[in-house]
Amino acid sequence: MKKIVILHSEIAADAPDDELDCLVQARAIAEALSALHYEPALLPFELNLNKNIAMLQSLKPAAVFNIVETLNARGSLIHFAPALLDVLKIPYTGCGTEAVFQTSNKPLAKKMMRFAGIATPDWVEQSGFTSQRDEGGSYLIKSSWEHASIGLDENSLIPYTGKDRLLKEMKLREEKLGGSCYAEAYIEGREFNVALLSDKTGVRALPIAEMMFQDYGPDKLKIVDYRAKWHADSFEYNNTIRKFDFPEEDAPLISALSDLALQCWNVFSLRGYARVDFRVDGNGNPWALEVNTNPCLSPDAGFAAALARADIKYSEAIGLIMENALK
Repeated sequence: MKKIVILHSEIAADAPDDELDCLVQARAIAEALSALHYEPALLPFELNLNKNIAMLQSLKPAAVFNIVETLNARGSLIHFAPALLDVLKIPYTGCGTEAVFQTSNKPLAKKMMRFAGIATPDWVEQSGFTSQRDEGGSYLIKSSWEHASIGLDENSLIPYTGKDRLLKEMKLREEKLGGSCYAEAYIEGREFNVALLSDKTGVRALPIAEMMFQDYGPDKLKIVDYRAKWHADSFEYNNTIRKFDFPEEDAPLISALSDLALQCWNVFSLRGYARVDFRVDGNGNPWALEVNTNPCLSPDAGFAAALARADIKYSEAIGLIMENALK
């Protein structure tokens, strides 16, 4: 029986819900691996890298199931886990170090997407760099590194009155956003998630999900913010609904989103599984927001919902991800 270490973020006792969810993922993956006749062992990834090395060398796993999202509660260090596994020559699930770094640094990922010809909204960085082609509209102040909609709420939307205003707002929001942040042009329209999974035949897009902002008033910002993801008693959480059924007239759009997500897979040399998030404007044009190389694998999360829609059992998907690492 092959031993598999499930490497996850170290979780503090007073950690917020988005960090605690990492343990929910780890336990669900362990259960699936046990059913597939692997021997799972959970291991927190700590800032003490020597301790991590000693533990991994002691456990001698055949491979690591890597779901590390933060190190010392910082998303900017997410790539340390795959980098360490590379050094130790231990196979691991999901994307490699370079892809994890490139996609987790969201402004960098946007530069790479735009260079590859993939449409992504204009943005302004704290350094003063701007990709703006058009001025005007509104901008969302977002974390450059943190996932799970950290620090994102209705107050994140800033009307554009000049780059200096955005730079000032970014400075004010740094701490709430976990450090470095950027401003991204807000695309009024629809929001979609495209989950990607590879098997022996290659990578495929799973059924595409649209996020529906049910009963949101005309003046309420329609984004998947922190409350929509993590505050179970909030209006946003209970009224942000995922749907997979589309009318026939959406078929070209759904096909285009699938193709763009697969293009992102190739641009970033992704591996195993991933998710790409999009907005679609009022003219039907898709805009890639970000690429997630470590999408949430909790049984109640979007990736699992896409698996169910594709008639793929959760344990079967975990097996495919594991096989991809071991091949």
